[in-house]
Amino acid sequence: MHLPDEAATLALGARLARALQPGLYIELLGDLGAGKTTLVRGLLRALGYQGRVKSPTFTLLEHYSVLRFNLYHFDLYRFEDPEEWLDAGFREHFNRDSVCLVEWPQKAAGCLPRADVTVRLAIVDQGAGRQATLLPHTPSGKQCLAMLATGG
Repeated sequence: MHLPDEAATLALGARLARALQPGLYIELLGDLGAGKTTLVRGLLRALGYQGRVKSPTFTLLEHYSVLRFNLYHFDLYRFEDPEEWLDAGFREHFNRDSVCLVEWPQKAAGCLPRADVTVRLAIVDQGAGRQATLLPHTPSGKQCLAMLATGG
């Protein structure tokens, strides 16, 4: 789907928020500046979070307690080796009571569980917005995207 501007990316995040269920793991793919954190900001705003939403590039993880679950936003961009994922002790956050959003999951290849949904954001042309592709990989992911398609 075409996202012509930041407002459209925020709106997609808001729509995705309405389709979330505890236990989901969503990987966020895209180059630097593709809009991954903007999507997360829209999602969190729709869940009622009013604080600052920033990329966890340096902290690796931001935790948000929202409505009915804990949401963990990871950014693995700075990882040099997938083993860093294991050393960081983040595995425990992937459970049936949480939603995990992971930017740069390829940096922990082979260590992360299978994603329920992949959200790929690509810069179309300078100033022409973004292209979003959402793919389910599990029954929970299919249910999430079906809810997204029907408006949550």
